[in-house]
Amino acid sequence: MRRRVFITLLGGAAAWPLSVRAQQGERVRLIGVLMILAADDTESSARVAALTQALQQLGWTAGRNVQIEYRWGADSGDQAGTHAAELVALAPDVILTVGSPALAAVKKVTSTVPIVFVNIVDPVGAGFVESLARPGGNATGFTIYEYGISAKWIELLKQIAPGVRRVAVLRDAGISSGIGQYAVIQAAAPSFGVELRPVDVGGADEIERALAAFTRSPNGGLIVTSSPSAAAHRVAIVALAARHRLPAVYSFRYFATSGGLISYGPDTTDPFRRAAGYIDRILNGEKPAELPVQAPTKYELVINLKTAKTLGLDVPATLLARADEVIE
Repeated sequence: MRRRVFITLLGGAAAWPLSVRAQQGERVRLIGVLMILAADDTESSARVAALTQALQQLGWTAGRNVQIEYRWGADSGDQAGTHAAELVALAPDVILTVGSPALAAVKKVTSTVPIVFVNIVDPVGAGFVESLARPGGNATGFTIYEYGISAKWIELLKQIAPGVRRVAVLRDAGISSGIGQYAVIQAAAPSFGVELRPVDVGGADEIERALAAFTRSPNGGLIVTSSPSAAAHRVAIVALAARHRLPAVYSFRYFATSGGLISYGPDTTDPFRRAAGYIDRILNGEKPAELPVQAPTKYELVINLKTAKTLGLDVPATLLARADEVIE
């Protein structure tokens, strides 16, 4: 069952009237898009559909008055740097970036091409913008969540698996959001009576070795924080949690739909719809420096009952009642 909540997109497509475009002889505008995930990832398909549909509602149709150039798999600094240079060399009117590695790479290459970002945790702390209200520079966009959400993950893990006493926290210590998320979980852990073990996200083999060592002792659980690498390796991570019978909480819905136990986080396609609104405004002459950075408008709690049954967990009725989606 799934209960959808429709929320007015603050600053998004619903906020501005359509403009009359595509007049005879109008030049085709170029949008560059730097994605974290691979092109054949199902999540990528949903994000592209959300972006292109929202742009079309605003009067921008690919092949008619706009061209969209995609680059994929920018989940690491090296790959993102290569793709960023390629996109900037095309002289786009605006670039949409997904995640911190992509945004950092594009900003390193250009200080003039307008950038709309999505899936950034702390753009001020990371130095991407001067402030949320007035970003300054050439970038603005949409944050993915605040660090405080990380405490919710450990709370949910204890609710769905009360016997957990030890928690492996899969995080990327190489990015500021990885450090920030772990710090919040670490601060909350004593109140839930759990011992933490940080696990740095790397390749699938590294994660497997770390979790195999962790599960040699009983009463373990897993929290998978948000990072480009975790998103890229989500199928392997979910499979490892199942193999080691680890109750696990994840940061986004696509982990739960891939077989993960429970997820809590923002809708991951909505920012692409909202980003289309900012792209439209920039193509019509507004400056990123004057467009405020916006926060998510909706968070989703998703529970995979099939996985819970496999792990022998009885999901509390109060938790099920709060869920936005229950996978059976």
